[in-house]
Amino acid sequence: MQTKVRKLGYGIGWLRMAATLTLVFFATCAYSASKTVLVLGDSLSAEYGIARGAGWVTLLEQRLKTAQINASIVNASISGETTSGGKARLPDLLGQHRPSVVVIELGGNDGLRGLPLAAAEANLRAMIQESQKAKAKVLLVGMQIPPNYGREYADRFSGLYEKLSKETRVSLVPFLLEGVASKPQLFQSDRIHPLAEAQPIMLDNIWPHLKPLLQH
Repeated sequence: MQTKVRKLGYGIGWLRMAATLTLVFFATCAYSASKTVLVLGDSLSAEYGIARGAGWVTLLEQRLKTAQINASIVNASISGETTSGGKARLPDLLGQHRPSVVVIELGGNDGLRGLPLAAAEANLRAMIQESQKAKAKVLLVGMQIPPNYGREYADRFSGLYEKLSKETRVSLVPFLLEGVASKPQLFQSDRIHPLAEAQPIMLDNIWPHLKPLLQH
């Protein structure tokens, strides 16, 4: 009788071990499966005014390798891009690349040009929804503009990112230039575009919000 109980115990133990190994296997497969990250941005993501390969998107590729995350990057950022331009380009990009994650870094040019915030908000919402419809996770990258555009306008501009993040339930980078905007020495002579030295800081602002989207 004791022998049968002992054998039964061994059998249950092996079943538990097999189940655990199966879960680990599938979790590993899900983690290691190749993913595509589409970055849809403006000059802040397009290496404006700095050497090729020095921008935060290129640095992201290196960090993915270091973290052993199997993902490729498609940088569809264009200097001067607005939310309306991004909205127009996005459907073809989604169809062509079928990304797992879409990083939307747009809106800064809308704000700097004083364009209607309602239009920018509608365009960003449309891009988020279009990406979600394509089964992609979305990382929305928040921006701010100087208060000399008017405190009310500046506050409404920065607030629309958090509003959209909550409304559409997507991840949010509160401010891409956190740790950079307050340091003039990190900007080019135009006082708008960051130098190469600022790019690692920008990536550090992105990474904690992007990494979880690539691990699940």
